[in-house]
Amino acid sequence: MHKKTMNYRERIQQNGRAANPFFCLMDIDVVSAGNGEAELAMQVRPDMHNGVGWLQGGMLVALADEAMALAIYTQLSDGEGIATISESTSFLRGIRKGSITAEGRVIRKGRRVAFCEAEVWADNGGERFLLSRTSAAFTVTKETK
Repeated sequence: MHKKTMNYRERIQQNGRAANPFFCLMDIDVVSAGNGEAELAMQVRPDMHNGVGWLQGGMLVALADEAMALAIYTQLSDGEGIATISESTSFLRGIRKGSITAEGRVIRKGRRVAFCEAEVWADNGGERFLLSRTSAAFTVTKETK
């Protein structure tokens, strides 16, 4: 008898951060995921800074990308996967310390392409401000066995 392998969405629900090695490396927490939306959070650490002491911008892009991907996974059918086609990020403000949250959502999911948006927000001592805004397109793939 063949046991069904858990898909990514199921692994996230069961194991949280442990389902994604990048989440473990960056200490990213899954705050929520469902109905085409996902929220991820992490603390800014000094080892994530660029050479002049700001959070490296790629971290904002990566967190937004992961939030959008997880949002899409909440809408995929069994046997479907995704891969990023294109992504564009506008950086609005920098941060040196505190916590950040990415809020990703599906704008439209078709049979072959899904379109998403995400914002990354800072919460630094009770002050909440927008750090970046990202839009992306993902190809919807069929898993091969």
